[in-house]
Amino acid sequence: FLGHISVFSRKVSVMDIQTAKLELLKVILENEDEDFIHRLADIVKKENPDFWEELSASEKEEIHRGLGELDRGVRISLDSVLKKMPGSVVPHSLV
Repeated sequence: FLGHISVFSRKVSVMDIQTAKLELLKVILENEDEDFIHRLADIVKKENPDFWEELSASEKEEIHRGLGELDRGVRISLDSVLKKMPGSVVPHSLV
């Protein structure tokens, strides 16, 4: 697969990177091998993990609770949150 890509080096210029991305795209679009596409998707997922999967169970629970409060109309101003945070600086636009 990489033999098809002429611009494949760690030290390439911005234009070469753009060319390499276009060549990769062409290889992907022309490839009909389902396993290849799935392996490539797995590589992309590993490089860009879903932040949700990185959260702890308690962090996920806190987010769900906050979303539920928003759905019920319970809101807290940014100003009040910043004032409660130790060492935070409240922007002048919020004072």
